[in-house]
Amino acid sequence: MNIADVFKNNEQWIAEKLKGNAGYFDDLASGQNPELLYIGCSDSRVTAEDIMGLQPGEAFVHRNIANLVNNVDLSVMSVLNYAVRHLKVNHVVVCGHYNCGGVKAAMQPADMGILNPWLRNIRDVYRLHKEELNGITNEALRYDRLVELNVQEQCVNLIKTAAVQEANKERGLRVHGWVFDIRTGRLIDLNIDFDNILKNIMEIYNLFNH
Repeated sequence: MNIADVFKNNEQWIAEKLKGNAGYFDDLASGQNPELLYIGCSDSRVTAEDIMGLQPGEAFVHRNIANLVNNVDLSVMSVLNYAVRHLKVNHVVVCGHYNCGGVKAAMQPADMGILNPWLRNIRDVYRLHKEELNGITNEALRYDRLVELNVQEQCVNLIKTAAVQEANKERGLRVHGWVFDIRTGRLIDLNIDFDNILKNIMEIYNLFNH
């Protein structure tokens, strides 16, 4: 890649946007009102707006290795709180993807150095679902299933937060778990049962019992 090409591409992008709408950047500068927060993987092959067919301003986006929602990660927690409490999004999406390098690394019995504490979150997902995963003899299918279960557990982590619980009560905010199949380009809705998960964890995680 020639870095200078990036700026040429930017000029071409500007021209295309202005050709379709002379006030395009004035509209962008006036503020944002996204309907959803997208939490995805940092993988360079999985670009949030592209796979959803959305334009700038339509999604608030956070990406990290293996799309984790870790309650001690100030970055993802700050994004979540800003999107839910200030931008008032109505949907929060966790989107994983097949062939995820982070998930694959977590499946290896190896010391990954500084990545160890981050990958441990995925290893914890494996521990929670060890019986199911160990019952899958095909390694590729087990890998795919861990990607899905990791998305599910990150959705559970979202549901444990005060911001999500409050917004669910106030305006019916929903949490969704998706997987992007990098082999076909298709988005898959895992149909996470938000209401049932919320009900089952409220005994322990209810932050609004008043």
